[in-house]
Amino acid sequence: MTDSQNLFFTPADEARDFGEVLREVQGYISTHYASLLSAGAGLESKAQLKRYIAQYVRENRIAVSGMDQPRLVEALHTEMAEFGFLTRYIFGSGIEEIDVNAWDDVEVQYSDGSIRKLDEHFDSPAHAVSVIRRMLHISGMVLDNASPAVLGHLSKNIRIATLKDPLVDEDVAVAASIRIVNPQNMGRDDFIRLGTATEDMLDFLSECLRYGISICVAGPTGSGKTTLAGWLLTTIPDNKRIFTIESGSRELSLVRRDANGKIRNSVIHTLTRDSENGRQRIDQTDLLDIALRFNPDYVVVGEMRGPEADAAQEAARTGIAVVTTIHANSCQATYSRMVSLCKRAVDTPDATLMGYVTEAFPLIVFCKQLENRQRRVMEVMECEILPDGARNFRPIFQFAIGENRIEDGRFIISGSHSVVQGISPSLQRRLIENGMPQDIFKRILQIGGEAA
Repeated sequence: MTDSQNLFFTPADEARDFGEVLREVQGYISTHYASLLSAGAGLESKAQLKRYIAQYVRENRIAVSGMDQPRLVEALHTEMAEFGFLTRYIFGSGIEEIDVNAWDDVEVQYSDGSIRKLDEHFDSPAHAVSVIRRMLHISGMVLDNASPAVLGHLSKNIRIATLKDPLVDEDVAVAASIRIVNPQNMGRDDFIRLGTATEDMLDFLSECLRYGISICVAGPTGSGKTTLAGWLLTTIPDNKRIFTIESGSRELSLVRRDANGKIRNSVIHTLTRDSENGRQRIDQTDLLDIALRFNPDYVVVGEMRGPEADAAQEAARTGIAVVTTIHANSCQATYSRMVSLCKRAVDTPDATLMGYVTEAFPLIVFCKQLENRQRRVMEVMECEILPDGARNFRPIFQFAIGENRIEDGRFIISGSHSVVQGISPSLQRRLIENGMPQDIFKRILQIGGEAA
């Protein structure tokens, strides 16, 4: 590196991770110069894009270990400019998912649930495969005839699932689902305004979480369960210690800073690591075991989809509040799903495991995306533990659909949330034991009336 280049770089001990720098520069360029990322951008536009990247790197004194300024700018430009027309959607705002159904058929799903089929598409089947391969290369994954089905990530909150021929038809070339996850992009008022949940529902869930009640948010893909779980976690007080565990890519960003950049809360974010070498592989179960050694107040398991479910329920039964999500078809079916996942780790009778998971997760929240793409919390259910040890499933809140019809090719759906009943005596005791003050406790009881 020349002396003149050194003037624009931070000292070596302040060098940053390339992935972190890439996300920062992508955000800046997509906000200020989005037109340069379009499919029609020519050579001059690409050259101009590179100049803006170089200017940002210099002005912000950004350095990456092992890369001089020209190499860093070139690497950033390549990763940003080589995704063709997809780039401006991947790094645009308000977009949740990009679906490549075929090389000439691409759809975009927005955060409000609407879907738009794009006029743009790849130049050819070969071009589509080439672009998707470049995306996967960032996470070290290879898409070829030996590995025609690949999961990868573009950044810590962008996940990619891909298929190529022969798993899809040769004239299709490649299919991909690119998920852009930002669970903190909705606040309490947004959920209420959009009809996803009511004020009482959100207050009830946040207060229960605040006072140590583990919660599982269930639902199918695209139902908004991660978004809701992400918001719930933002309601945890700053002086509580949170340990998050996610698989492969980052969906949560819970660290909060004050106006001076000082971190206000206590969060440890962790990711699993996949490897063909078993000794180097770190899965969610491994991280759950490690989490307990960090003395957390809350443990967050991004999604229960395997044997980590058993470790999660064990952690919840030790008194640590656990927040997690799971794919399930209803509140009650969630417990059966947990049992089947736990059995991948332990050879324990179903009835015993059912007792464990219902004790571990007293509250289940079921989310669903309706046919009109609107997301609703369909039910909040408590599993009541009776004095004799029996379990009673009691719905607290429910959403009922009053109208569902098709008009001019559009789904017209209306309905409303209602309170079914109050919380059980067993949950009341747990809240009091966990320190809930009387004024909040009385407000919780008033939501549905005191349970009998």
